Amino acid sequence: MKEQTPLFSGKKALLFWIFPVLLLTLIDQFTKYLSIVFLKNTNGKILIPGVLELSYVENRGMAFGMLQGKIPFLLIMCFFFLILALYIYIRMPKTAYYIPLMVLDMVVFAGALGNFVDRFFRGYVVDFIYFSLIDFPTFNVADIYVVCGGILTVLFVLFKYKDDNDFAFLKLKYKTKHSQNR
Repeated sequence: MKEQTPLFSGKKALLFWIFPVLLLTLIDQFTKYLSIVFLKNTNGKILIPGVLELSYVENRGMAFGMLQGKIPFLLIMCFFFLILALYIYIRMPKTAYYIPLMVLDMVVFAGALGNFVDRFFRGYVVDFIYFSLIDFPTFNVADIYVVCGGILTVLFVLFKYKDDNDFAFLKLKYKTKHSQNR
């Protein structure tokens, strides 16, 4: 195992996480705001005929229309997911080796937070991107964060972080001084 010095700790580690998460969440919320202003109560906008459209949808469930009308359950589930993602980031060694996972954690967290904000304040999630070519369900920027971040996380776990000790930091008895390894 190659030793690496932590890149940052304490407040710097938290700031390294908070600013990108807030920026990504604001981008998501801004695109939803634009969707409300320009697409709500319209027939939408065709960007590429037969392929890509912008169309306002109020999603009262989750992906693919599952759990329609179960907003309290979805809020609780999302809240626990946000806590888990934050816990993973806090426990993760802040070394160069883990930068890809730190960034992916931020991206997935921002996506979950963006949809959580919608559900909490609106009672639904604003979706507006529609691939008409394959009749894919309408989605939003936060969904892109969650799906792309999740897929990339799985790929990194399968191909980069496959050593036995790569996730030792998640063990409850893991000592902070061990974060120097990797």
